[in-house]
Amino acid sequence: MKRRHTTVLALRSRRARYRRPIGFTLVELLVVIAIIGILTGLLLPAVQAAREAARRASCNNNLMQLGLGIHHFEFNMERLPAGVLNPTGPIRSEPVGQHVSWLVQILPYIEERNAFAKFDIEAGAYAPVNAEVRDYGVTIFMCPSFPYQWGSPADTVYAGCHHDREAPIDVDNNGLLFLNSRIAFSDIEDGSTYTLLLGERAIAAPRLGWVSGTRATLANMSEITDCRDLEWAVSRLQSTSPPSEPDPLFVGGFASAHHGGINATFADGSVRFLSLTIDATLLQRLGNRADGELVGDHF
Repeated sequence: MKRRHTTVLALRSRRARYRRPIGFTLVELLVVIAIIGILTGLLLPAVQAAREAARRASCNNNLMQLGLGIHHFEFNMERLPAGVLNPTGPIRSEPVGQHVSWLVQILPYIEERNAFAKFDIEAGAYAPVNAEVRDYGVTIFMCPSFPYQWGSPADTVYAGCHHDREAPIDVDNNGLLFLNSRIAFSDIEDGSTYTLLLGERAIAAPRLGWVSGTRATLANMSEITDCRDLEWAVSRLQSTSPPSEPDPLFVGGFASAHHGGINATFADGSVRFLSLTIDATLLQRLGNRADGELVGDHF
């Protein structure tokens, strides 16, 4: 009996020596980590695409709200707001003058009556009395895809179309929003469906804000760019020796932080996506309210 007991103890001791330890081996752990890494790599692009789609939809909504605000303005005033209010032209992108933007004029029609009541239009965009409103941020003035760390509450990335090609902002522009403009829907001879009203653009330098009716809130149909203006703005904000600013009379085209093009509001209130690859001639036709040229739906 004693011998049998000794044998049992020996077997148990041998089993204990060869018993598998509890937990993962290093190889197993590395395999699991590799699998998780692969799955994360496959999932991240889909997550980023979904987020960008949501931001683009939010941008569409911003442009739709601005378009509705302009339409409400037109309903009450029987004309579109002026692209910029100023005694003389052409407009220089400098903090000198009245320079009241179309965004200021539509404030009562986008649920910002208090901001409009505090703004002195006669004093002008840069007057000390308007400092509070000038530094006030309106959510729908910024596209969610634009990096907020490069922006400020006073900025906007939405601009009205003042002309069909590069030209100073003046009283003789052929767009819808320009110097002291008073465009009625009857003046849009090409049809509101085929005439651009608003679009996206990168924050322009100098950063005069959304109250300023300069290239800060106006653009032309000379081109649509993807990142060039954005990179220019970023380099200006991040560099100790930024590139020289464009000529004060230069306005520039539209641009966005979206991949492949810009969101744009047309005079009929519709919001559409304009591709970077759009034909240059067609682009100019969309910016001219009465050139008499055919456009069609190929954009």
